[in-house]
Amino acid sequence: MMVLDPLAAFPPDCRHGVVTIGHFDGAHLGHAALLRTSRRLADRIGGDVPVVAVTFEPHARAVLRPDLPAPAPLTLLPDRLAALREIGADRAVAIAPTRELLELSAGDFFSRVLVRGLAARGVVEGPDFCFGKNRAGTMVTLCQLCREGGLELVEAEPVTLDGEPVSSTRIRAGIEAGDVSLAARLLGRPYRLRGAVQQGDQRGRQLGFPTANLGCATLVPGPGVYAAVATLPDGTPWPSAVHLGPIPTFGLAIPRVEAHLIGFSGDLYGQTLALDFVSRLRDPARFSGPEALIHQLRVDVEQARRAVEARHG
Repeated sequence: MMVLDPLAAFPPDCRHGVVTIGHFDGAHLGHAALLRTSRRLADRIGGDVPVVAVTFEPHARAVLRPDLPAPAPLTLLPDRLAALREIGADRAVAIAPTRELLELSAGDFFSRVLVRGLAARGVVEGPDFCFGKNRAGTMVTLCQLCREGGLELVEAEPVTLDGEPVSSTRIRAGIEAGDVSLAARLLGRPYRLRGAVQQGDQRGRQLGFPTANLGCATLVPGPGVYAAVATLPDGTPWPSAVHLGPIPTFGLAIPRVEAHLIGFSGDLYGQTLALDFVSRLRDPARFSGPEALIHQLRVDVEQARRAVEARHG
């Protein structure tokens, strides 16, 4: 996988298409609507025109304000690109938000990226789309540039759920609150963590509930116990009970991502697992000792098994 120089040549299969540009973190229902609108425009233009989604890696804030810690993303780039293709993009590519790119005026961004680089035949964006230095270009600007350049422009309608806009910010708030069910509704699929299995302290194994301890670079849901489906490196799905956060019973304050794959035996160290969250089971709790904790873990595992079976059969 390669992050492209936005001011160099784009691959031929990304040119002469209908283009939508954004960070697309999460690749959620709002982004799916953009791509559906893009598909309709591409079909209207005709001639096997591809729908091209262009994302940024890293987020422009990491370049503009490297002194500030960047928020954890909702999706790692491989998952984001894959999700964009799943929800309607024929081509999904990442470009680097270089200083040179971010210094371009709106007009220069349009001519160098959309016209020269992508040879776009159409553009689809939402009403809040901004581009160019200091985000000075708006949809009004883009409309004028497209009209002058002979490109078709369509403004996609915002998407709402339960009367509120679907956005990465809303998804992030839900995940931080542990509401993985809301996040799944906004994403159109379960929220996913992906990480390499690391060496832990093996407390779970000593209690009879061995866990895979994951190091994750994406946003971790709020502390608690969750039902999830783990995907093994070979693609096998596995029902799981997942503990997120500190472990107060043993005085462990550093947050953990610990997944107990129900009924699994095998060595996963160093391998990468994906966890797709199904539901939140309970808040974190401090127990009087190992016996009380083991009793609760049995309850958690059974609840997780039932939750996964109810969702996936």
